[in-house]
Amino acid sequence: MTDDQSADSGGKRRDVVVPLRVYKTVTVFSTLFAVASVVAGFILVDVATQRAGVPASEIDVPIAIAGIGAILAGTVVYAFSTRFRTEEMGKSKDDADKPSDNG
Repeated sequence: MTDDQSADSGGKRRDVVVPLRVYKTVTVFSTLFAVASVVAGFILVDVATQRAGVPASEIDVPIAIAGIGAILAGTVVYAFSTRFRTEEMGKSKDDADKPSDNG
């Protein structure tokens, strides 16, 4: 395995090495989008179920599906953003058994 790959649940995980400025931008905006998307998703589910006060037959299904979709979108964006790193960040935790260059 190379430095930008590590074992991840039986598959390959590829880290994307980017400059520090790009890393900061990706981290800030992806986290902002992920949090806003998840909160909006829960609000939509809350609206669709009328604060969980209606029987299942009266749930507004399209709004509930949109809410669940928003939650999933936020999750996917956040998971994708965790693959970015900079050269200065060093090795991933899965590469801890390899010797370090820093002393």
